[in-house]
Amino acid sequence: MTTSPCHRRPTGYTSFLLVLSLGSLLTLLMVFAYRRAVSVQATQATVQLQLDYSEKEEAILRSIMAIVPNRAIRAMQNQSNASTTNSNPLRWENIFTEALAMANARQSISTEMLASLATSRITVANTGDAPLGNAALIFKALGTETGYTSVGINRSLGTGYPVPLSCNDVTDSSRDKLWPILSNKKIYGALAQSGVGLPVATYPNFNLINYPNINFGYARPGQPFVAKRNWWAFSMDLSEADAATTKSVLSRRDFVLSIYEIPSQLPISASSFMALGQYADGDAWQNVTIAGGIFAGRAVVEGTTALPALATRRGASLSADTTVGGQTFTGDPLAPGVREAYQLTQGDFFPVSMASESGRAAFIPINRGADYFDRFAKANAAETSVLSSTTWNNYSIGALQCTMRLDVTDVVSATSSPPNYTPTKLRFSYLKPGDIRVDVVYVVTAQSSTTLPTDYTTTYKDGTTVNFGTTAVDLAYGATGKYLYKSNQTGSIKFDKTTFGDPGGKAPKGGYAGYSRLSRPFDIKSLGTTGKSCVAVYPKRLPGFLAALGADTTAKNNSLVVNVDYTVTGNMGLPTPAIPCNNLDYGVILQECDNLTAFTKGFSLVTNLRLYIGDDFNTVATTPPSGYTPAGLYYPPCSVFSPERRFGVDLIPFGINLSGQVDSLASETTADPVRPLDSKVQDGSAVAANRIHVNLRPITHPADLPPITMMNWLVLLEERKREFYTGN
Repeated sequence: MTTSPCHRRPTGYTSFLLVLSLGSLLTLLMVFAYRRAVSVQATQATVQLQLDYSEKEEAILRSIMAIVPNRAIRAMQNQSNASTTNSNPLRWENIFTEALAMANARQSISTEMLASLATSRITVANTGDAPLGNAALIFKALGTETGYTSVGINRSLGTGYPVPLSCNDVTDSSRDKLWPILSNKKIYGALAQSGVGLPVATYPNFNLINYPNINFGYARPGQPFVAKRNWWAFSMDLSEADAATTKSVLSRRDFVLSIYEIPSQLPISASSFMALGQYADGDAWQNVTIAGGIFAGRAVVEGTTALPALATRRGASLSADTTVGGQTFTGDPLAPGVREAYQLTQGDFFPVSMASESGRAAFIPINRGADYFDRFAKANAAETSVLSSTTWNNYSIGALQCTMRLDVTDVVSATSSPPNYTPTKLRFSYLKPGDIRVDVVYVVTAQSSTTLPTDYTTTYKDGTTVNFGTTAVDLAYGATGKYLYKSNQTGSIKFDKTTFGDPGGKAPKGGYAGYSRLSRPFDIKSLGTTGKSCVAVYPKRLPGFLAALGADTTAKNNSLVVNVDYTVTGNMGLPTPAIPCNNLDYGVILQECDNLTAFTKGFSLVTNLRLYIGDDFNTVATTPPSGYTPAGLYYPPCSVFSPERRFGVDLIPFGINLSGQVDSLASETTADPVRPLDSKVQDGSAVAANRIHVNLRPITHPADLPPITMMNWLVLLEERKREFYTGN
């Protein structure tokens, strides 16, 4: 059989409809996939852009935190309102503008980093990079208000915002919207009563408010503490100015920026480098009870020491045998994860903390160092043209806050060899009704003067003999141009040249008697066996002495600063007291100070001289004010500030019992730490550890605040979210 080489196959056909349909389907699937990819890319770009905005906003908020307290301080300083050159940088507008620059919010990658890449083929495709030149589009007051911030004074902003302060000073009130103003005239009024723990009529300056929910443990979150809260609210949206370009609009976020003014109130509180647990000689603390936390700039805890809580600004080093809040730490208690693990297992507040761990929060101790003791320091000069009604020096210098002043204005000879620094003249200053300040000069040793002090009012004819009995008085003899003095005189005294010497001149002479030496609340006294002349202060004599002068009562004249006026014309050799104190300088003796119940608002003493405490201090309890609830006896709130304290004047004390609080104005950057419980007697010898008994506790009520105290600021920036609006 023969076959053909060509095999014939069945004929077929092509369906154009099928090809076109299938092609169309594939094309549509490809377009859909492309559109889906584009949509995903756009969504991813939007998410990335919003993440970029979020990171920029966080950087901006942290920058605001760093800038605002500095500007608030500058608004209280000299010449802050002298010109727009001085005042404009302090405005909220410029604070926000500077925060944008500080946070590098205008660029996703800095110019410096771009340059470091050393290539010309870089394209930045982040549409969120923008000039951000108009801060008014980014930062706004709340709601329909104009300006950059809504101020927390004289009106309530409603649920979810702190209670407002009240301010009757028109200037402070109007400026607070333009500048961050802190002022003593901003107080708690009726509008704040619902959000504070005590009656505002009784405690307008500082009240009991709840500590914020942050990790920095100056107090426990939610625990009442003594403070005043200044605050400003604003909203922020970075996207609004460039929405046309980015096609992204974020929700406007509301924030509250607070500056808590916190009087020092912990058992031990100091922005200093502090050593805890041992005395300088290496002996461990004994007989020491501390109720409440401790704050230090830096801290090293030595030996076997138990502390309730420890908060620092720059960290702490703990010995292996240290316990804080009942917990021991084998490593760094501030290492990442330690806090979180503790709170998961213990469910309680972590007892070791550092301010920088708390996110948008900063703790700022107001520490002026040695200037705090000395109202004559150049840094403490009078301030004018100030934005706030409260000037920075008057706010932060204890010596300037005292209502009474006692100044050494002359000594026997500051220029002789060796110099004789025995004070011969004291100037006493006090307030009388109407806030009128009165200065009176007292000659306190047997020297001469060209004018008669104002307290020498009783006159006797030349040659008169007067019997003063056993009451010691200060006497003068002479006439205008020259007077000679005898101090601490008793018995019969004849006013003549034989008794006093010849003052010279032809004018008729006379005799003069000053106030009773036994009633005067200050004097010159020799220190124990050393014979050093010191300024003696007797607080128990002050109430009667002030009444005799027609002065305001101790409710107002309740704080005294003792300084050396080294600025007096003619006293070119009068030296500035040394800090640390040296043995050539005279000191201040504090005696007759056990019962201070006549000081109904408390008593404070500030001096830049070494302080010798010669008697029991504030050991008599009194009736607490109405509504005072803390347990235990109530003592008038008192404070003493000096660069160095020693114990004993006429006798060396066998032991020291210390109750209350201990602070320090030393620096946290010094090489040697402060040891807050070390104590010395008058000759500089250390008191043995077994003879020091310490019982320290925190201040928990504003009635326990003394007239003069150290101040701290807690700066906090919080976002106000509706789901967290739970009231004040």
